[in-house]
Amino acid sequence: MHQMGNRMVNRRTVTTSAVAAMALLFRGAGAAQARAAGRADATGTVTLRLPAPTGPHRIGVTTLHLVDRSRRDPWESALPVREVMTTVFYPARSVHGCPVARQMTAGAARSFVDSGHAVHPELPETGVDWAATATHAHTNAPADAVPRPVLLYSPGGGDPRTLGTGLAEELASRGYVVVTIDHPGDASEVEFPTATAHREKLRSTVLRGAPGPELFRTMIGTRIADTRFVLDQLEALAAGRNPDAEDRPLPPGLGRALDLRRVGVYGHSAGGTTAAEALYEDRRIRAAVNLEGYLDYPPDASGREGELFPVARDGVDRPLLLLGTDGFRDERFERSWSAMLAHPQGRTRRGLLRNATHGVFTDYAALAPQLQAAGLMTAENRVRLIGAIDPAVSVPSVRGCVLSFFARHLPSH
Repeated sequence: MHQMGNRMVNRRTVTTSAVAAMALLFRGAGAAQARAAGRADATGTVTLRLPAPTGPHRIGVTTLHLVDRSRRDPWESALPVREVMTTVFYPARSVHGCPVARQMTAGAARSFVDSGHAVHPELPETGVDWAATATHAHTNAPADAVPRPVLLYSPGGGDPRTLGTGLAEELASRGYVVVTIDHPGDASEVEFPTATAHREKLRSTVLRGAPGPELFRTMIGTRIADTRFVLDQLEALAAGRNPDAEDRPLPPGLGRALDLRRVGVYGHSAGGTTAAEALYEDRRIRAAVNLEGYLDYPPDASGREGELFPVARDGVDRPLLLLGTDGFRDERFERSWSAMLAHPQGRTRRGLLRNATHGVFTDYAALAPQLQAAGLMTAENRVRLIGAIDPAVSVPSVRGCVLSFFARHLPSH
């Protein structure tokens, strides 16, 4: 792809053949979906559309509410346990009679009207029906009960797991089971199945602006613990137990579809930091992708350089992809990624997406151009959020890089 960096970085690069192949596929119906403005209803409210997955598998989807009784919540002292919400995307045996899921629940979408704009001021405050965006996954469809690699996803700081839907669906359509994780207290909003005596049904973020060193340490430490806990619960699911806190029925065959000998993690921004450090800390994880996450802590009040995470300080003996953009670069970022790449005999590679910036690794890559076309986002704000890159290039490029990496190290067949 002409947009992808093709020069070597410390003699470590990622191949782009899969990116080019996927781009050719995507320039059909998927490209039209990514470019098209969302459709407005009779009130003038716009419904946005996600680009379609390109793999051969139909997709099932379910949610799991998981409760870790060994940890207190780090953000709210009144919460005696740590809870996380996850969405599981998987190749389906059949989707007959199973409705297509929405990207966001109704409650989360109502909250996102304000919280999304607070986290990303580029987003419009009105004019979008966030609850109306359909996915391409079918709720509780029976799983194709063939053991498949499992990929866990951690979103960016302040973002909900739902903004990683497009990439998760692509990976599931290619034969992976993908588990997207919300980190309550950090995520902009999380809707649980029910309220409890200690919290409301909908929980909002505690973050107010960019986190300093101690808050960032708490955030990443909590995310790593959440990720490892989710992996524990998937082991219970694979063993025939139902880890859902409400004991809601599971899609038939889901447990048998999990091959936990082949586990990968990927994440965006703070989720990318989480993915890299979780790879370092947990030997069950065999490969990871960091989508533009720092690998050090923020500088302290003295302005001195922040401490490197152990993964960057010590290196790691399993495959790690660092995928970034040319629009999100600073001295701290280059220092921490260069430290990661400098380890001899390391298995870390770096890729670069040109004409793009930080939000391009999320569903905003496809949604922001639709908002701009509908007159709900300025060209300047679109560039600020995702860069000037066309979604017909960015979406297959990100999908292709992540897919080719996991296909190499955790093949789905």
